[in-house]
Amino acid sequence: MQLELGVDVVVLAVAVLLFGAVLTAAAAAKPGSNFRVPGALLFLGIGMLVGDDGLGLITVDDAVLVRDLGVVALLLILFEGGLTTKPTDLRLAALPGVLLATVGVVITAGVTGLGVWLLLDVEPITAALLGAVVASTDAAAVFSMMRTTPLPRKVSAVLRIESGANDPIAVMLTVGFLATLEGGAVGPGDWAVFALVQLLGGLAVGGAVGGAGAWLLRRVELGVEGLYPVLALAIGGVAYGLAAQIGASGFVAIYLAGLLIGGLVPRHRRSVLGFHEAMANAAEVGLFLLLGLLVFPSRLPAVAVPALAVAGVLILVARPAAVALCSIGSRMPLREQAVVSWAGLRGAVPIVLATFPFTAGIAGGELIFDVVFFVVLVSVLVQGTTLLPLVSRLGVETAQPAWAPVAAALPLDRIDVDLVELFVTDDLAIAGKELREVPELERALVAAIVRGPRVLIPKGDTQLLAGDVLLLTSQRESDVVARVTAWARGEAPRDAEPSGEPYADR
Repeated sequence: MQLELGVDVVVLAVAVLLFGAVLTAAAAAKPGSNFRVPGALLFLGIGMLVGDDGLGLITVDDAVLVRDLGVVALLLILFEGGLTTKPTDLRLAALPGVLLATVGVVITAGVTGLGVWLLLDVEPITAALLGAVVASTDAAAVFSMMRTTPLPRKVSAVLRIESGANDPIAVMLTVGFLATLEGGAVGPGDWAVFALVQLLGGLAVGGAVGGAGAWLLRRVELGVEGLYPVLALAIGGVAYGLAAQIGASGFVAIYLAGLLIGGLVPRHRRSVLGFHEAMANAAEVGLFLLLGLLVFPSRLPAVAVPALAVAGVLILVARPAAVALCSIGSRMPLREQAVVSWAGLRGAVPIVLATFPFTAGIAGGELIFDVVFFVVLVSVLVQGTTLLPLVSRLGVETAQPAWAPVAAALPLDRIDVDLVELFVTDDLAIAGKELREVPELERALVAAIVRGPRVLIPKGDTQLLAGDVLLLTSQRESDVVARVTAWARGEAPRDAEPSGEPYADR
């Protein structure tokens, strides 16, 4: 007697694919190597290898399902991007980041579409649609590269803001041009109304739901630490769903909800971020594997020449032009502008958008999908593998990733005490000083110092070195991380509860 379920083989196949993809990507992105193959490229390659046109091990014949699953994966990635976007990044690079996410997308789409129309034998509206599809950078690919590339703080902030917020404009342009191709009457007034509803509606819903969710997460007692990340995910889903129901951009809403939760909920931050980073990584792997399964490699050589032309216009003309125009007045050095331009990887977002005309059945939809997929391959292969050498060559490499936090609270269950981790970096005021030379920190105590493999018991003459991890015990207070961070930076102590103030360790 044996119990067999139809899903058994699917679970095994997915597990084997994930196992191989993750280990292969980890080996290819080994730290210390100047040539790192982006995981996105490997995941796409594995999907193509086991698909219909490869080994034929897995068959995917429902492009609509792949599109819908791709949208879900993008939502997880965008929500995690909002959670990890630092309020200080917004203050540092809000203007160029937001401009690139809006005006920059329009410029990129326009220049690329013009290039496609001049170089290829296609109708102007088809060229415009293709330009719109490839206009936005990909949050999954960009965030993944940022984790292993030591970028300057401002460059990292610009890329994070842009990649997290530029999808709605690309979606808006794609839907508008697709409606025109299908014979709908889309005038300037229709474009304006659509844009306003998408952006302003998404901002309104995301702000309201995210603010209410942050208030709830700061006050609710769930009893189990693992439930807080689930509640945060539910809040993000509500933000997307409500925005979509009123015709607004759910992408903007879920990103903004994540941004507010990440900035206004200092407690449970470690569990929330750890959970959603794992979810975003799993979504990224699954998304690229799925999209690889949807592609027929045998069709790619036929579109190689036009796709290379599109990629050349996009990477070498449209993207630099958008970065240069959107950086006017930002005082960003040309070297950093070059890094921002080169780091604008295309990935899952353009491929998912390319499924829209593909599944709509319009003339040339299949061609658009194949060209866009080839463009993404070129972008990830060329830009992704050369970004780190470019950063080093231009002399803008930093010693520590800009996204790394300074401090994090680790709540202890059933005890009214927090254990706070503080990562000592060169720029902190306490670095290089002995403990007795550092001002006293009220209501907190340095309990241990982790230095490499050793754990030191702190004394007055113990010198704090960059790379140390201080473990502090403190009374359970909502502003404990803000106070510890201010103490480490030599700033005035913060005695009052932040009451909605952005998380201070960022």
